[in-house]
Amino acid sequence: MSSQSFEQESGLPRIAIIGGGSAGWMAAAAIIKATKGAASVTLVESEQIGVVGVGEATIPPIKLFNQMLGIDENEFVRETQGSFKLGIEFVDWSRRGQRYFHPFGTHGRDFDSLPLYQYWLRERRRGDETSLDAYSMAWVVARENRFSPPARDPRLVQSTFDYAYHFDTILYGQFLRRYSEARGVDREEGRVVETRLSETGDVAAVVMEDGRAIEADFFIDCTGFFGLLIEQALKTGYEDWTHWLPCDRAMAVPSETAGDFTPYTRSTAREAGWQWRIPLQQRTGNGHVYASQFITDDEASDTLLANLDGKPLADPRPLRFTTGRRRKFWNRNVVALGLSAGFMEPLESTSLHLIQTGINRLLALFPGTGDNRLEAAEFNRLTGEEYERIRDFLILHYHATTRDDAPLWRYTANMDIPDSLAWRMEHFRATGRLVSPGTELFLNPSWMAVYAGQEIEPAGLDPLVVGRQVDGVERLAGLRRVMAEAVAPVPDHRAYIERFCKADA
Repeated sequence: MSSQSFEQESGLPRIAIIGGGSAGWMAAAAIIKATKGAASVTLVESEQIGVVGVGEATIPPIKLFNQMLGIDENEFVRETQGSFKLGIEFVDWSRRGQRYFHPFGTHGRDFDSLPLYQYWLRERRRGDETSLDAYSMAWVVARENRFSPPARDPRLVQSTFDYAYHFDTILYGQFLRRYSEARGVDREEGRVVETRLSETGDVAAVVMEDGRAIEADFFIDCTGFFGLLIEQALKTGYEDWTHWLPCDRAMAVPSETAGDFTPYTRSTAREAGWQWRIPLQQRTGNGHVYASQFITDDEASDTLLANLDGKPLADPRPLRFTTGRRRKFWNRNVVALGLSAGFMEPLESTSLHLIQTGINRLLALFPGTGDNRLEAAEFNRLTGEEYERIRDFLILHYHATTRDDAPLWRYTANMDIPDSLAWRMEHFRATGRLVSPGTELFLNPSWMAVYAGQEIEPAGLDPLVVGRQVDGVERLAGLRRVMAEAVAPVPDHRAYIERFCKADA
């Protein structure tokens, strides 16, 4: 069947995905699954070009993506040498010696129409020094290095947490490649050396090093920071957010497994940035994200290597980036996904999630073979809002600090912040209320975890909680007792993996 007759019969455009890695193969798998194999999907990648592969930590919506593809969880964790993640522990962010947990899930169960955290704030003003973490079932389980999926019965406190994964993104890309090729995705090996534009300015084809031309009606750019199509060919432009998020480089290195096999990511603030620790089944992923204006590459590498749990398995690998986003994510007949679309430093593990939501929007606004300007405009509006709301949440971590022991922290504590974030912080500082601009990734429990963890104390309380005749002390103590009882039968994290999803040696 010719490509023209295929378009007429299927009503679907020919799609070419340029670049592999997690972004390319996630897109290929999702499109071939959503179209039940009817779409013509070609993925172009070169084994000579490496992938960044730093996004080893994820957030709970990744489970929905895998479920959409019909992927078995235990098989997925086994094939990617993965582990489980209940949240992120932040160390030394508000001040040295202080730590807190950003959990997946809520803080306990609300007593009544007011959220539990308002009672926690009230009792705190009366002298109770119990941390908010104590009311997170995710943390109660995580701090003992235990794991099992949450209960399905919403009446149980064991149902109040969620989870995600740590995994090797290179293995994840390979896993999805096998999935995609088995369902009809065509993979073309080779380097792209030229992009051909049509008379109207759309991308018409990419030309390979051996002279082959790969033609398509619609292209997905997964070429990383370089942005081969979205930037190099279409000159889309980039919005730089370095003035709010000044870290612009990273060093990444794997190390031997050592220390606790934690079911959570650890983020430790350093003098000029922060360091991640991500435990996988057969190694630990580590990295140092830093601001090059405040530290040299050699100093950053030394800091990373000096703070590993185990012996390094390679030399630190440098990465350079500019936090921000493309001015358009969908430009003409090209959509950018992953690092081609923009970069959010991995502080809250959003890299793979932004790929996932970009794919979801693309499927919801799937292009035809004609004019797609309306679809592009809506895609750009929704994606731009998502990036900006995640940006504000990341800025909060840096801005809400009392640290003044290093130039980076003095800068971020005193920098101007976006009006959208300033408005939210003003509300919380006044009455402890959480306000939101609308649909967003990080909901009230996440914002509350960071406000409390970064030690932002509101000047007042919600007037409704002040006069409540509820014994907050007893209710909160009772919740802690129930959680302590609930964690006892939860298995060890390593034991759970050994039983259900241990990777081959």
